Parts: sequence; C-alpha cells; structure tokens
Amino acid sequence: MANMRRSDDADSLFQAILSLESVDECYDFFDDLCTVPEMKSFIQRYKVAKLLLQGEVYSDIVAETGASTATISRVNRSLSYGCDGYRMVFKKLGLLD
Repeated sequence: MANMRRSDDADSLFQAILSLESVDECYDFFDDLCTVPEMKSFIQRYKVAKLLLQGEVYSDIVAETGASTATISRVNRSLSYGCDGYRMVFKKLGLLD
C-alpha cells in the first residue's frame, strides 16, 4: 500500500525532511509545513505507538495521551499490519530492541 502513495512530490518532501540537520531545523520546517492540530496529531500518534510497543493498555494510553480509542486502534493496526515504520524508527533511536 505504501507504494500506492509514492509520487515525485512525496519523494521531494521526504528528501527535504532528510536534509534537516537539527531538531531546531525540524521545528522551523514543520512549523511552516503543518498546522498546530496536524503537528499535535503526529506527536500523539508517535507517543501512542511507543506506549503500545511498551505493552501499555488502551485505558492507560488514553489517560496519558488524550488519544481516542479509535486513534489508538488505528496506530495498533499500523503496528500489526503496516510497513513497520514505527518499529524501524524506534530501533534506530534505541527505544526498541
């Protein structure tokens, strides 16, 4: 399914993201690119994925993140049937064995 979303424009965006060299550069770029709610949503889903991989239960994730159970289910589905993007990043960051 990920290949269905591939395009020259998407490749260009990802190349731009890969060119960022610091957290400050990321803040500046994503502040220009995303609305505040979009960024909060990205951050929330990232946190939900981390908590799910740590074995946390839905009720605790709701309490900690404010995410809806629908969002948690969607992230969990990505962890189970997605492209392993979350796992790849967490492994690179040393957050997952």
